[in-house]
Amino acid sequence: MRKIKSNFFISLDGVVESPDKWHFPYFDDEMGAAVGAGFATVDAMLMGRVLYDEWAAYWPEHGDEPFGDVMNSMKKYVVSDSLQSAEWQNSEVVNGDVAQRIAEIKAQDGGDIAMSGSATTVRWLLGAGLLDELNLLVHPIAVGQGLARLFPADQPSTPLTLLSAQTFKTGVLNLSYAPG
Repeated sequence: MRKIKSNFFISLDGVVESPDKWHFPYFDDEMGAAVGAGFATVDAMLMGRVLYDEWAAYWPEHGDEPFGDVMNSMKKYVVSDSLQSAEWQNSEVVNGDVAQRIAEIKAQDGGDIAMSGSATTVRWLLGAGLLDELNLLVHPIAVGQGLARLFPADQPSTPLTLLSAQTFKTGVLNLSYAPG
């Protein structure tokens, strides 16, 4: 069975929004290798509508950038009740009984399914028992107020089990969890 593996750049205070504003000073070859290893078993992406809209507007015009050809050619599943169609190459809208449809996708032959971003979707997948792995690259910075956190204060408790931990030279922690 395929696994759904979520990946986040996250600050010490739990911020996952707009990593382009705080993440890049910590990106180096060590982190690049970890990100690449995370994609080694993947042949599809799962994302929410907001991330889909952002990436569908960017990647088709930037296929010559690193990961551009991968992003454009990879199968993409978009969880959305509002999106009517997904025009980006190899994209499919997942709506209706989303839990049932995602369970069907996981049961298909193929590689793992990666997620990058889409915090709301990840929280829903955890609650529905559909997320298999939560990978966090925890950056040694407190970003502050005003940006979305992976687990806002009003969310229920979510127990997790540590699968692996690694510390990079930059102070970034590479943590992998399974639902508890």
